[in-house]
Amino acid sequence: MVSGKILRDAFISAANCIAANKKDIDALNVFPVPDGDTGTNMSMTLGSAKAELSAASDSLGVGEIAKIMSGALLRGARGNSGVITSILFKGYDKAFKELKEASTEDLARAMELGVERAYKAVMKPTEGTILTVSRLAAEKAKQIAPDTPDVAEFWGIVCDEAERALETTPELLPTLKKAGVVDAGGKGFCMYMRAMEQVFKGEGVYEYKEPEAKPAEPVTIETFASVVGEFDGEITFTYCTEYIVHKSEGCDDSLKLRAYLESIGDCVVVVEDDEIIKVHVHTNNPGLAIEKGLEFGSINLPKIENMRMQHEAAKKPDKVTVSSSNKAYVSVPPEKPYGFVAVAAGDGIEAMFRDAGADCIVKGGQTMNPSTQDILAAVQATPAETVFVLPNNKNIIMAAEQAVKLADRKVCVLQTRTIPQGLSALLAFDPDADFNTMRSDMTQAFERVKTGQVTFAARDSEFDGQQIKNGEILALENGKLTLVETDMNKAAYRLIKRMVDGDSEFITIIVGEDVTDADAEALRERVNEKFGSRMDITVIRGGQPVYYYIISVE
Repeated sequence: MVSGKILRDAFISAANCIAANKKDIDALNVFPVPDGDTGTNMSMTLGSAKAELSAASDSLGVGEIAKIMSGALLRGARGNSGVITSILFKGYDKAFKELKEASTEDLARAMELGVERAYKAVMKPTEGTILTVSRLAAEKAKQIAPDTPDVAEFWGIVCDEAERALETTPELLPTLKKAGVVDAGGKGFCMYMRAMEQVFKGEGVYEYKEPEAKPAEPVTIETFASVVGEFDGEITFTYCTEYIVHKSEGCDDSLKLRAYLESIGDCVVVVEDDEIIKVHVHTNNPGLAIEKGLEFGSINLPKIENMRMQHEAAKKPDKVTVSSSNKAYVSVPPEKPYGFVAVAAGDGIEAMFRDAGADCIVKGGQTMNPSTQDILAAVQATPAETVFVLPNNKNIIMAAEQAVKLADRKVCVLQTRTIPQGLSALLAFDPDADFNTMRSDMTQAFERVKTGQVTFAARDSEFDGQQIKNGEILALENGKLTLVETDMNKAAYRLIKRMVDGDSEFITIIVGEDVTDADAEALRERVNEKFGSRMDITVIRGGQPVYYYIISVE
C-alpha cells in the first residue's frame, strides 16, 4: 500500500528528476524555433507543487497529499506539456478522495482518470505524444493491478510499458522519425515515472540540488530586524506578517515552516534559537501564515500590516501589468460587463494592446510561457463580469483554459495564436453586441489574419527534408516553417511576398528588440517600393524578444 508520506516523496522525486534532466528533454524538441521547451515547462509545473508538498506532514493520507499536489500543479501549469502533466496528476486527486492509503488498483484508477481528462482537455489529441505514452501505461496498469498487489513490482511493470510506448512514438509521428528522436513529453513522463518508482522501491527520493546562489550572510535572532527592514521594494503581496513562535517540545524543523510560507508569499525570513522562532512574510493570506506557525508552538506578538494602504497604493489601477512570476497585481471586483487580458512581450506590443483596450497584460510569449496562476491573477485584476483572454501563442492556450474554472467571474479564452491575431480580435470587439455575437465576430476577425514571423534556429535540425543549422534565419507563415535564410531582412521580404495576395490591403511590420532602426527602415523601404502603391504599410517598434519581425497581412 502507498501511504501519504510515500506518495508525497514519490512526487517530490518526480519533480527533482525532471528539474535535473529538463535540458535533455528540451533537446528532443523537433521544431528548431526557440520556444518554452517541453522539459522546462514540465519542470516549472512540477516544481510549483514541490514547496507545498515539502511542508506537508507525514501523517497526511494519500487523498490529502493528492489534493495539495493537484491544486498546486493546476495553478502552476505552463505550456501544453505542463498543463497535460498537471491534468494527468489530477487523476490521483479524483481517485484518492477520502483514502488514507492507496492500493495498486487505486493507482491504476488514478492513471486511468488522469488520461481520460487529458484526452478531453486537448481539442485534437495527437497520437505519438505524451498522451499515447500515458494512455498505454494506464491500460497496462489497469490490466495487471488486480493480480499485482506489490506496489514496487506493479509500478516497475507500468514503467516498462511506458518506455515501450515511448519507443513507438516515432512510428506514429513522422516528424519524430525524420529527426531520429522520441517524443519529448513522453520522455518526460517516463522519466518522472521511474523517479516515483525509486521511492516505491524504498530507494529514497531522486536527489537534485538547485544551482547554488551567491551565499548570503546568515540571519540570526539579533539581525532579524535589520534584515526585515531591507524589504522596501515593490509591493507584491498585501500583508506584512510577523510573529514569534514559542516552540513546543519536539516541534518540526523550522525549514518546513519556511517552505510553506514561501509557497504563499515572499520576503520570507525564519530564524530560530533554542526557544523561539521569529517569522516575517509578505502574503495575501496572513491567517494561513499564523495558522501554520501554531503547528510549531504558541504564538506571541503577531503583527499584520496592509502595505498597500501604508504606501497609498490601495487606489484601484486602470491598467495592471502582471509579470510572469505572478507578481504586482491587485484583485478587483467587477465594474463593467466586459474586459480583456492579453499575453504579450515587448514594450511596444504591450502599449498596442493597452491602446486597443486591454485591461491587463501578462508578460510572456515564446520561450516564457506564463502559468495558469499568472493568467488567473490578471483575470482577477480585470474589473469586468466577463473577461476575454487572448493567449497569442499556441503553447499558452491550454494554460489559459485552465484558469477558466478557477476564476470568480466568467472567462472566455479566444484561441489567438499570434500577436496580430490578438490585436485583430481586440479591435473587432463591439461592446453593444451580445456575448455570443461578439465572441463570433472576434473569432472571425482573428482567423482572417495572416501572420508571418521571422526568428532564428535554436538548434541544428532537419525539418521537412531540409537541413537547418543553429542560428539560421527562419520564416514562418501562420506557424508553419516556410523558408530558411541567412539574412533576416531578406527572409522578411520573401515572407511578405508569399503572404500578399490580390485581396490584401494592409501590411503591418512589428519590429523586434534585436533589430536596428537602420535594418527596420531598409525593410520598410523595400516593402514600400514593391507594395506601397496599392497597400497601406505600417512599421511599429514592438520590442519583442525572439522574433526579429512579426508581420500581419490583412
